[in-house]
Amino acid sequence: MRHLTAMFALSSLLAAVASADKVATPIPIGIAVAQTSNTALLGQEQVIGARFAEKYINARGGINGTPIKLIFQDTGGDEAGAINAFQNLITKDKVVGIVGPTLSQQAFSADPIADRARVPVLGPSNTAKGIPQIGPFIARVSAPVSVVAPNAVKTALRLDPKIKKVAVLYAQNDAFSTSETGTFQQTAAAQGLTVATVQKFLTTDSDFTTQVTAVLNENVDLVIVSGLANDGGNLVKQLRQLGYKGSIIGGNGLNTSNMFPVCQQYCDGIIIAQAYSPAQPSANNQLFVKEYSAQYKKAPPQFAAQAFTGVQVMVDALRVIDRKKKLAEWELADLRVELNTQILAGKYNTPLGTISFDKEGELQQADFYVAQIRMKDAKTGSFVFLK
Repeated sequence: MRHLTAMFALSSLLAAVASADKVATPIPIGIAVAQTSNTALLGQEQVIGARFAEKYINARGGINGTPIKLIFQDTGGDEAGAINAFQNLITKDKVVGIVGPTLSQQAFSADPIADRARVPVLGPSNTAKGIPQIGPFIARVSAPVSVVAPNAVKTALRLDPKIKKVAVLYAQNDAFSTSETGTFQQTAAAQGLTVATVQKFLTTDSDFTTQVTAVLNENVDLVIVSGLANDGGNLVKQLRQLGYKGSIIGGNGLNTSNMFPVCQQYCDGIIIAQAYSPAQPSANNQLFVKEYSAQYKKAPPQFAAQAFTGVQVMVDALRVIDRKKKLAEWELADLRVELNTQILAGKYNTPLGTISFDKEGELQQADFYVAQIRMKDAKTGSFVFLK
């Protein structure tokens, strides 16, 4: 009994010490994205976008004169990696909030940890159904798939009104892909299309002969692929190599130029809905594009823009809080709660346009786009935005 009492006292003491932590300076913000694994093809762009945000924001005075410091933790491509990254950022690095993780699959496992710890999270690329509903400390700067994906189907039909039969392929072990394919299939049916075959695969697969054969046997006019960059790119490549000549729509997991070396010249013509465009006319976005392009010699991609936006939203909210009470005077636990409240209350001028959040943390965004991949050679290409 005395042992249990001592243990309880120790845990209470540790909790009290944790609650008394003051906010460090520079202000620590956690970035939990995939720097390794096959998911790194997406996470690499997020790292670049976040690092650019840190440089961009600190060059403009940080938070009312106080700089920020981004603390990166690699989530890898699985749930365990995301959980470990979140735990380290919350307890070891003592960040005020977290931008991450890369995958919706990871968010469903890691976000509840942050929510229980009352640490605000902004998902930079978590578009599956149900993400903001994980808890009151979870929001996202990535529009839900139900809003973005239908635009690709409608654009494909505008480009080729003769499309009638569709094949749908998706990664069954990825939460986002299974959510996205549901939206694609519903949209296809709503547009009067026949879904001739639905084929499953894994994000770890490299041979898609069985799935491609099933697609070719149905003689479809349109193929819709929901997966990640590496598996999705290889699937597209094998579709073309084995003779498929119709239209292809790629889901958000294929929305990166890092896929180009995977499917090479066979990437050409893929249609992908986008939540960001470098041509978005706001002054904030045009300044972002100008400085990003000057540093990286190319226009910013969607995953970089969304990661930048996640950092910016946290900083903008912290600026509001700092004007009321200097951040250095806050206890960390209290600031985390206040930051979450302010994030949801604010309105933000970002590279995505003007955005805000509903009471559940769902993104409110007005503008969306559709692009088509145009390859220059076997490894380089670009996203050409369609009107």
